[in-house]
Amino acid sequence: MSPAIYAIVAIIIGFILLTWSADRFVGGAAATARNWGISPMLIGLTVVSIGTSAPEILVSLMSALQGHTDIAVGNAIGSNIANMGLVLGITALIAPLSVKPALAKREIPLLLVVTLIAGACLINSYLGVIESLVLLSGLFVTLYLMIYWQKAHPEEPLVDSEEIEKLPSGKAYLELIGGLVLLLVSAQILVWGATQIATLLGVSELVVGLTVVAIGTSLPELAASVASVLRGHHDIALGNVIGSNIFNLLAVLSMPGLVAPGPLNESVISRDYPVMLAFTVLVAAMTMFGKKPKTLGRYTGIILLVGYGCYGAMLYMQHG
Repeated sequence: MSPAIYAIVAIIIGFILLTWSADRFVGGAAATARNWGISPMLIGLTVVSIGTSAPEILVSLMSALQGHTDIAVGNAIGSNIANMGLVLGITALIAPLSVKPALAKREIPLLLVVTLIAGACLINSYLGVIESLVLLSGLFVTLYLMIYWQKAHPEEPLVDSEEIEKLPSGKAYLELIGGLVLLLVSAQILVWGATQIATLLGVSELVVGLTVVAIGTSLPELAASVASVLRGHHDIALGNVIGSNIFNLLAVLSMPGLVAPGPLNESVISRDYPVMLAFTVLVAAMTMFGKKPKTLGRYTGIILLVGYGCYGAMLYMQHG
């Protein structure tokens, strides 16, 4: 087989293993925490919420450790763009997404603030330890706020924490450790395949991170959102995407700066961050302003998908 076929197979296998092992890891971690007596609400707001970003975190960490910082940064920013344009777009086409008042008052403004903080950390085209620590600090502040909001308004669950699976301690530990090992292995396979594709196609690793890797690591969000609307839980789908984007910027984007601090590709600030910010502002405007109750309907889905298509075309024309 040609090197291109090996790279494509590696990417496909990496994505499949990454998605499956992330689900096992989160399930094992949540069950372990439950067996230790931690409340389901707290587990849902911490383990489960951060766990949905586990594929992005591991891919960015492994990429940065191997010196592929552009893939790591592209994965974080590209995943947010894909979540807004692709995941929300497809989901809104399937069924209108209702916007919870609490989401419009709290999580969406929080995402805007986090996006601006991330921009301030990237503005000098350098992602170092200090910038990463600022982002990680924001992660702890966010978790505190979520726990505070949940305790103040228990009637408005931020996540469906009651669906946390009950497992015997032995099986919970096995899924936790086994899921983590598979996450590491699958992330390694995916990063190798992505770097090979970048080399063979002659495009930058940043573009591969923004497209192939970002879309792949956003597949769990797409699957969760589509499953939610098909089951009639239209309000959960939007919350999944907003929460995932917050954690991507705080937990995923901080990884490369911690393990491999250094300068960024100038396209991150001139092209990719502005697109991510524009999508975030657009979704915020659609959910926070206008008549109540708010919904994101099929026209919104078309707008988001067209916007994502335009971004993809821009990447293709610039060719990295």
